[in-house]
Amino acid sequence: MRRESTAFTALLLLFLAIAFQIPAVKEMATRLLRQSTHSVRGLLPHYKGRVLPAFLISSNINSQSSSHFHTSPKPQDSSSASKSIMANAKPFLAAVENRRTFYQMTNESTIPDARIKELVAHTIKHTPSSFNSQTTRAVVVLKEKHQQLWDIIMEVYKAMLSAEAFEHAKGRMTGFKSGYGTVLWYEDTSRVREFQEKFKSYEDKFPQWSDQTNGMHQYVLWTALEAEGMGVNLQHYNPLIDARLQTEYGVPETWNLKSQLVFGKPTGQPGEKTFQPIEERVKYFE
Repeated sequence: MRRESTAFTALLLLFLAIAFQIPAVKEMATRLLRQSTHSVRGLLPHYKGRVLPAFLISSNINSQSSSHFHTSPKPQDSSSASKSIMANAKPFLAAVENRRTFYQMTNESTIPDARIKELVAHTIKHTPSSFNSQTTRAVVVLKEKHQQLWDIIMEVYKAMLSAEAFEHAKGRMTGFKSGYGTVLWYEDTSRVREFQEKFKSYEDKFPQWSDQTNGMHQYVLWTALEAEGMGVNLQHYNPLIDARLQTEYGVPETWNLKSQLVFGKPTGQPGEKTFQPIEERVKYFE
């Protein structure tokens, strides 16, 4: 009976030590529990069947028990935390910096088709959208299908442009046709309308937010493909080609074409890029 009382007293002191962070009381309670032959679980019958901290379940508190009562970890030095964040962001920022527009490319790929599909799926799944509306859609055409796509685009433009204007445009389109694949980016307007109805206060904003999320999808995949060694450029031959592609690929009428992301194995270098002064483009308030 005396041992049970000692164990109960030690347990009570232990909880008080934890609650008020009193090291001396904690050490006293630990010594008493080591001397007790009673199981802590036995002293707490109302806890049976529930999850207890590991250090309260053993039959007797052993010499390692005190390791369970560490105080909170020492806060990381702010400078080292900042360096850690910078180090973690470097691969992402390097990919952002290396994303450029490549026009010269071949009909080869630097990665397997399965990898291209993985990148597209990852982009569609993880790129953010307003209210998690997930309005962006994509049609991916590769190899011969890619070449057929640009034949269709040239056919559409030839019927609509003067001979002189078409000859000028044809050269650029032939360059895009020489690539390996194209991603046609769409927005599902039925999904957009669904959210307009659901959130009337923002009804006029959802088309704008829809364009923003589509742009983010384009950017994410563009950056990912170039990180895999591809050359990429972004085109906008819509809306003249919309109806023809809707028929060609069985695209729902509610899908609104936004752009064409062309990619292939690069054979040239991107053009020189100049930058406006950062201080003219960003304001800081601290």
